[in-house]
Amino acid sequence: MQLFLFSTLLQVILQKLQRKEPKTFLFILKKLKIMASQDGIFKIKGTLGGVTFYKTKDGHLAREKGGIDKKRMAKDPAFKRTRENGNEFGRAGTYGKYLRSAFRPMLNNTSDKRVVSRLVKDLMTIIKTDTVNARGERTPLEGDFELLRGFDFNSNGLLSNTLYAPYNASIDRVSGAVSVELPELVPDQMINAPTGTTHFKIVTGASEVDFQAGNSLTVYEGTAEIPWDNTLLPPLALDLSVTPASSLPLVLLLGVEFYQEINGVFYMLNNGSFNALAIVNLNKQ
Repeated sequence: MQLFLFSTLLQVILQKLQRKEPKTFLFILKKLKIMASQDGIFKIKGTLGGVTFYKTKDGHLAREKGGIDKKRMAKDPAFKRTRENGNEFGRAGTYGKYLRSAFRPMLNNTSDKRVVSRLVKDLMTIIKTDTVNARGERTPLEGDFELLRGFDFNSNGLLSNTLYAPYNASIDRVSGAVSVELPELVPDQMINAPTGTTHFKIVTGASEVDFQAGNSLTVYEGTAEIPWDNTLLPPLALDLSVTPASSLPLVLLLGVEFYQEINGVFYMLNNGSFNALAIVNLNKQ
């Protein structure tokens, strides 16, 4: 009972201070390390007069707007490590953006909601393997770029869980010849397809990605719709060509797309949510 009365009294005092002495009110909130709750019919969201109003599972709350001054963050030696980490994180995000842009048509059919964050996380891991540049200046290309091999753009349809047949993915930088070869296979035994599948495609794409300028030159190749049944499929080769002796990083993707045929029309199954697409080879220089 005493605790309840104290709590009620404190709330009344704080409400009065909020109306008459806003600065004192915020100071007390900060010292007591408590959040102010919003009462009344109308709830506020956003920032007003240095106070941020927001909604949580505990209800509508208010707190003093925090954060470190941008100018201090940019110059204060105490935040040197923070600036270095921020630079490298931003660089990983930029590399990821350029890589995804290079294969945008393929990713439109095959990607998950977390592909951006997953790709940035892997690129940050690669950045940390850069032994050439100083901290804050490290890049994925100066690190172990090969660690991107095997990256799946759709965590709901991993290539390793979709295509069981072995394949050969090769890049010849000198000639510019790029190819993906598969042996003969029985589709319903070597390709794990989601329910409702009647046909599938094997698709591939190769790109010269300029991570400095943000440009890319990408070529694509794919099969026609192939019935997903127990008919033996002969060996398959998908050949592409990029610029001979290119000085840019080369990235090769392989994927499987699933379709359902209805009255002679092929519809991508579940809007591509189970399609597989992964980096199967790359050559940074």
